[in-house]
Amino acid sequence: MKEEFSTNTRRWYDKDPILSSAMKTLEESDDETQIKIALNLIKIITEHYISDTEYESVEDIVSAAEDVMETTKKGRWYDIDGTLRTAITLLQNCPEDTRHEIAKEMAKNVVEIIKKEEDEEPDEE
Repeated sequence: MKEEFSTNTRRWYDKDPILSSAMKTLEESDDETQIKIALNLIKIITEHYISDTEYESVEDIVSAAEDVMETTKKGRWYDIDGTLRTAITLLQNCPEDTRHEIAKEMAKNVVEIIKKEEDEEPDEE
C-alpha cells in the first residue's frame, strides 16, 4: 500500500515524503546507527548554513539550536540522545527548501550506513 502524504500532518517532517521516510528509517535504526547519522547530519546542515552565510561559525549554529531545544518539549523518540536531538533540531529549523535538499542527502546517508553495517555483519550459518 502506498503511503499517502497530506497537508494535515502530525509531525513537522511528514510534510516531505523523502524526509518522512528517512526519519522513519532513522527511528527504527539501532542507537549506534542513529548517532552516526546524527553526526553526518550535523555536518551536512552546518555546511549548508555556513555556505548560505546565515551563520558565521558552527558554534553559532549549535547555539541557535540549543536555544530552540530549551523551549521545546522533550518526549519525542529523538530526544533521548543529545547528539540526535541537536541534529534533528537543526534540521527542523532549516528553511523548507534547504530541508528538502538535506533530506535527500540524509536518506542517501541512512541507506549507505545501514548497508555498510549489514555488509560488516558476519554471516550466520
